[in-house]
Amino acid sequence: MGERTARAAAIETIAFAVAEADLETERPREESFLVTLPGKAKIKTLVWLEVGPHSLTLTSFFCRQPDENHAEFYLWLMRRNSDMYGMAFAADEVGDVYIRGRLPLEGVTPDEVDRLLGCVLTYSDENFNGALERGFASAIRKEWRWRAERGHDMRNLRAFAHLAPEDHLG
Repeated sequence: MGERTARAAAIETIAFAVAEADLETERPREESFLVTLPGKAKIKTLVWLEVGPHSLTLTSFFCRQPDENHAEFYLWLMRRNSDMYGMAFAADEVGDVYIRGRLPLEGVTPDEVDRLLGCVLTYSDENFNGALERGFASAIRKEWRWRAERGHDMRNLRAFAHLAPEDHLG
């Protein structure tokens, strides 16, 4: 299959797969898809699917660079990479973390697109709180105190209750 044909087939396949899964999708360019995946720990995961001349690239922002415990934070993420299918955690030049993957165009099938999007969602959702706990514990404690002192909603901080000062567990 020629380069142009493989690329066109991949674009068509991705469009079909995201429509079939009824996912919120934007098409900023013909060869690009921005897919929104609903999560639990991470409420929303955005995934760029970009069809290049030879491969499909997936990119999903995971979280910004950590405020603290940099070595532990990045080592913890790197250890997860060995068990991930088709993608890995990667950091950009400022330390922000992404989930990145690449697949040859010939491997782009509806099932594979579904599998890769499911993996991005799983890896993002299952690792989000652990990453925040390691890289942003001081900010979480500060936010917990601020909300507790003002009587604000604590629902999205409940996963971090073990980080809260005992006098602010309200």
